[in-house]
Amino acid sequence: MPGPGGPHGGHFLTDEEMKNTPKVTASLVKRIFSWLLPYWKQFVFVLLCIAISSTLKLLPSILTGKIIDDGLIGKNFELLVKLIIISLGVTFTGNLIGVLEAYLQTWIAQHITFDMRNKMYLHLQKMSQRFFTSNNQGDIVTRMTSDIDGVKMTITNTFSNILSNVITLIVALAAMYQKNWLLATIGLVIVPLFAIPTRKAGKTRWSLTRESQECNDKINGILNETLSVSGQMLVKLFGQEKSEYKRYEEENRKMISLNIKEGMAGRWFRVVISTVSSVGPMLLYLVGGILIMKYDSSITVGDITVLVTLLGRMYMPVNELLNIQVDWIRSMALFTRIFEYFDMKIEVANPENPLEPNECDGSVEFENVNFSYNPEKQILHDVSFKLNKGDCIAIVGPSGSGKSTLINLIPRLYDANSGSVKFSGNDVRTLDLEWLRKNIGIVTQDTYLFNGTIRENLLYAKPDATEEELIEACSKANIYDFIQKQDKGFDTEVGNRGLKLSGGEKQRISIARVLLKDPALIIFDEATSALDSISEQKIQEAIDPLVDERTSILIAHRLSTILTADEILVIKDGKVVERGQHKDLVKAGGIYTELYNTQFSKAIDK
Repeated sequence: MPGPGGPHGGHFLTDEEMKNTPKVTASLVKRIFSWLLPYWKQFVFVLLCIAISSTLKLLPSILTGKIIDDGLIGKNFELLVKLIIISLGVTFTGNLIGVLEAYLQTWIAQHITFDMRNKMYLHLQKMSQRFFTSNNQGDIVTRMTSDIDGVKMTITNTFSNILSNVITLIVALAAMYQKNWLLATIGLVIVPLFAIPTRKAGKTRWSLTRESQECNDKINGILNETLSVSGQMLVKLFGQEKSEYKRYEEENRKMISLNIKEGMAGRWFRVVISTVSSVGPMLLYLVGGILIMKYDSSITVGDITVLVTLLGRMYMPVNELLNIQVDWIRSMALFTRIFEYFDMKIEVANPENPLEPNECDGSVEFENVNFSYNPEKQILHDVSFKLNKGDCIAIVGPSGSGKSTLINLIPRLYDANSGSVKFSGNDVRTLDLEWLRKNIGIVTQDTYLFNGTIRENLLYAKPDATEEELIEACSKANIYDFIQKQDKGFDTEVGNRGLKLSGGEKQRISIARVLLKDPALIIFDEATSALDSISEQKIQEAIDPLVDERTSILIAHRLSTILTADEILVIKDGKVVERGQHKDLVKAGGIYTELYNTQFSKAIDK
């Protein structure tokens, strides 16, 4: 007998679920079933299996009447054996078909989730950087994993449960009415009453479970706060041991009380259900007995037994169907959450007829560019400048002035709100995205390495790179000597996010990775700002020749990084407020002079 929540979990919606109940429309249902369309043949076969297995599982109950009347009471041993064999055979066949049904359901569910995951991953890969900075990463992963996994339960449980329960009820009712209409009607009236205590007890337990969960969350909060290293020190320094113990003891006592109530609610529920489930059969025995003894009815003992057995088999389907609304709402909510992501507009899309120029000189031109992450706050204001082939521009300015935002517009991590960004003479919005990003290399301050080997991280830029190319790139990045000293060389593990390496080592590997890409334009976004002077020097030694060789943009807080630039742009509040060479800007007495006096001058002796 299932508990109040049924076999598949709670049959009651949480406050949040009730508040966010999705609007079920014909278009939503049609969209859901469109995912089933590629597998419609298998799905039809599943429906057929459900219909056959649901019917076969009831046949032994129907055959029970024959076994009792014709076999046992009729003292026909041969018929008795035959009926028992048929009953066992039907049961075995029904179970075999049930296995086939379960396999097909799982196969369909797995293939649909496979399709969904692939489409979702492809869709998310096309989203602009804005999507990933404005959405919670945990929520994104949840949509990709838990939500799509939930689709399997919807397909294998909700849809199939509705059909199998309906078929079970129809076959059971038909068989009962075929035996005796009066007893069948009595059974039909009683069955829904079985669900009343089920739902009442279920709501009680659900309420207690929620309270217990809230109480448990508070207890965990107290433990996390007061038993952590910092928390425990604070408790001791302020002498709060007694008050914290009192707080913990109160919540613990409340938890014990709730657990006792929840346990007893389950006990009383089982008592009520056991009693109610016995009322129906007893009533059928009583009325059946009256019909046989008082009215000399044609109904037999076997018929009454069949009716009682079928009535018992109807309890579960009725309970499931009465509660199916909750599963249905949860399923619709699940699909709605998934479709929300699918319906998000791709802000940075590849043009319909993308350009792929034969030559790329790496030149960049900004013409009256304006940009904002949201309408309330403008980040870039009317930015214009030109970077010619082979030249180097340094961009400096206070933190939050828009320097990193500016360079993110070149590979179209975002698109400008107005104005144009040109790369190699063409508006970036007309270029093929893959071609554009292939020709731009960016070394960021926050270096990201995958959990793998140095070789695997380098080959991410060029999977077919030869050993000679790896050595050349690492030598230019001033990291090859370090790699040679490792026991496993290029096959040295870097750890999660490169945690086994120092900041300088990670940064030089990231420079080597960009060099393997061999871009026409290379951008260094504060590549040395978070490093010690020794690491900075090694990276600077790697950067200097690269700047001489190719078109480049430098963003830096340190003077040593920008002295070699052909032109320096000073950005403040999203505007280019000064431009020129170091000597001229220092003499100008403006923002650059202020930055030089407070920050850059410290780098003179380096």
